[in-house]
Amino acid sequence: MLEPGLDRHEWESEMQALEPQIEDAPSEALSELADLVERMLTERGYDVSDPVARQGDEREVVVEYLAAREISDLVESGREGVGPGDVASAVNGFRAVYDFLLAGRRSP
Repeated sequence: MLEPGLDRHEWESEMQALEPQIEDAPSEALSELADLVERMLTERGYDVSDPVARQGDEREVVVEYLAAREISDLVESGREGVGPGDVASAVNGFRAVYDFLLAGRRSP
C-alpha cells in the first residue's frame, strides 16, 4: 500500500520533468503528458474506457481527457492537419484534468 500523498508527489515530479518539453516542444511532450494524466485518472478510480463514465457526475473530467487524448493520438500517428492550436488545446485540457485530480476532488 502506498503512503498517502506518495502518488501526488510522483505526479508532481513527473509533471515538473515534463514542463520544459511542454514549453519547448509541446507536440513531442503530448504523448507523455497524456500517459501521465491517464495513470492519474486510473489511480483516482476513473475508467476512461467505460462509456458510463462519460455520463457520470464528473463526466467533464473524462470528456476533457478524451478530447485531449484524441489530439495526442493524432499527433503521435503523424496525421496531418493537427495544428499548433490543436496541440495547445490538448495541453490545456490535460493540464485542467491534472489540476483537478491533483486537488484530490475524487479518490477511489
